[in-house]
Amino acid sequence: MSPRTFFRLFTQIQLLPVMENGEETLVGGQAVMEGVMMRAPHSYCVAVRKPGGEVVTEEMPLARISDTHKLFKLPVFRGVGTLFQAMSLGVKALKFSTNAALDDPSIPADKRLAEIPTWAIAGPLIFSLVSFLFLYKFMPLLLVTRLAKIYPVISGRLMFNLVDGTIRIAIFLTFLYALSRMKDIRRMFQYHGAEHKVVFNFESGQDVTVSNAQKFSTFHPRCGTSFLFVMMILAMPVYALIPFDGFVAKFLCRIVLLPLIIGVSYELIRFAAKRRGSFLATLTAPGLWLQRITTKPPSDEQAAIAIRALEGAMTLEKSQGGELVIA
Repeated sequence: MSPRTFFRLFTQIQLLPVMENGEETLVGGQAVMEGVMMRAPHSYCVAVRKPGGEVVTEEMPLARISDTHKLFKLPVFRGVGTLFQAMSLGVKALKFSTNAALDDPSIPADKRLAEIPTWAIAGPLIFSLVSFLFLYKFMPLLLVTRLAKIYPVISGRLMFNLVDGTIRIAIFLTFLYALSRMKDIRRMFQYHGAEHKVVFNFESGQDVTVSNAQKFSTFHPRCGTSFLFVMMILAMPVYALIPFDGFVAKFLCRIVLLPLIIGVSYELIRFAAKRRGSFLATLTAPGLWLQRITTKPPSDEQAAIAIRALEGAMTLEKSQGGELVIA
């Protein structure tokens, strides 16, 4: 695998939670490189434009994780299950889009890879997981621990975790902004905007067309960007309850408590999306503002790709007798 391909896979895997949108009973999706993955409760479709202009798709049935594991029907647990399934599906969609990108007519046929092997995804995936723990768990904790030695006022549990959370958010924002300056990632953010517009179009009950979709906003309340931001805010009071003072104990607790924070954040986002005038919806508003970085206005061609993915998912959903609940 070339360094450029490795880096593209790494950045896309890092952005999977940001790109993810939706929940089990609703239409949702995810942007991939030069395409969009759309999913319904029992199916999904990835539509990608190859470098030569050809649009290719992959449609497959998708069992809901709450149907196969009853535990994930329960509040909090369903958020963990939904994110796990979304990440797994995102990796599959990412592999498909990467394989499509490899079929580049500008590269001599004898130098092209037919497809990227499954094992080649493992390297960027593991590297991304380690990077996540390092950037958002280890580094903020290390920095605030050192700051507390210089400024004793930070040593209090509440102030310590407030500063810790502020550093974490600063790292997150810096990382997103830096990636948004890259051409490949900016185009993926445009597909992210296309996915949001098409989902809004579908939820409105209007005919799903490029012209109709372009009328809607790129800012969607169920976006993974909002979800991650809520997680970072929620982590502050949760970490303040940790009854340990040692660095290693605090770090391990941050890892152990991650599923709980994921589950509660999911419930908050779910509630806010359904009750947009509520107090919780106001609290999740900064996540919508952050989508000014992670979503960009798409071209008509990009919106058409998102519609193609939705059509593929819905056609397969209907063939299986699935019913869609729009909330």
